[in-house]
Amino acid sequence: MKRQTPINLFLARSVLLSEISNVASVDHGKTDELVEKARRGDRQAFSDLVRKNMNAVVALTYRMTGNRDSAHDLAQESFVSAWENLAKFRGDSKFESWLYRIAINKCLNFLESRKAAPLDSIQDEQIMAPDYGSPEKALAREELRQDVLAFMNELPPQQRAVFELRFYRQMSFEEISNATDRALGTVKTNYREAVAKLREYAEKRGWRP
Repeated sequence: MKRQTPINLFLARSVLLSEISNVASVDHGKTDELVEKARRGDRQAFSDLVRKNMNAVVALTYRMTGNRDSAHDLAQESFVSAWENLAKFRGDSKFESWLYRIAINKCLNFLESRKAAPLDSIQDEQIMAPDYGSPEKALAREELRQDVLAFMNELPPQQRAVFELRFYRQMSFEEISNATDRALGTVKTNYREAVAKLREYAEKRGWRP
């Protein structure tokens, strides 16, 4: 049996970060303007906010649940909830952080009500990494994506939420604390434990240190 080529963990992080860069960046000045219009009842402005943030929210709910259908349902529920509660948004944090908090809570409630369904053996079409120029690298990238999804599915929900927001959303611990409504120390502990589990998981999977 041919030995599988191990994945370099440092390369893995760079690949994952390149995926993050492919998610449409948000013009926060424009976002603030759209939020203000939406708060006054402008449905078109809110539709624009949905389009700007849909990929990021679906990617979040997908990695939290590991199931495509549930991810889309939870993303839709998150935007409906955001629209219904937009008057409560005071601008103390970024709109995206507030939206992620809603989505995270939807996912946590979902995970508490039932065990997450097995991970779909599909490409995550919401975030596509750039073409690295060879089938071998493309295969390694896809294997890595599935490995990370499988790893996240093993994390307790709270650790999964913190790992998602820190690793993929690149949010500060303070922002994550606000988004998850958890103490700053708890957030840091959750992330530290998740990273330790990632290293253990990587060793079992044969990723090179």
